[in-house]
Amino acid sequence: MSKRKIEFYILDILIAIDKVERYTKKFSNGTELLNDELSWDATIRELEIIGEATKILLNESFLEDKKYRRIVDFRNQINHGYFGIDEDIVWDVIKNKLVEFKTDIDELIYLKNIDIILTIEIFEKENLKQKSVIKFLQQLKNLNSK
Repeated sequence: MSKRKIEFYILDILIAIDKVERYTKKFSNGTELLNDELSWDATIRELEIIGEATKILLNESFLEDKKYRRIVDFRNQINHGYFGIDEDIVWDVIKNKLVEFKTDIDELIYLKNIDIILTIEIFEKENLKQKSVIKFLQQLKNLNSK
């Protein structure tokens, strides 16, 4: 079985961040989010995806700064429920840490000269049927075409 290209993990992170932003925009704090089971569960799942993809980027030396290890550690905590999941910490990650991480990923794409357009086009052909994801991918493609 062939190894998945690193560009797909980068796109996984960007898609997951977009989903988290969409899933949480109607809430003003972590408690409100926690009390909406579907939104909470969906958000936690996307945070797990971000952590798992980040682990791959670290292992493949695409991310060298050790601050990204905290993302993987957070993923492990929410995935395995270590010490419970604190909604205020989750909220802080959503509102503060993801914005910074998205900027870092955008810089990574630029600095490593990653062809995100080709990756998006391949993603689109892989039977993606979620309209909001396709819309996000088209916006991302337009931003990176300039």
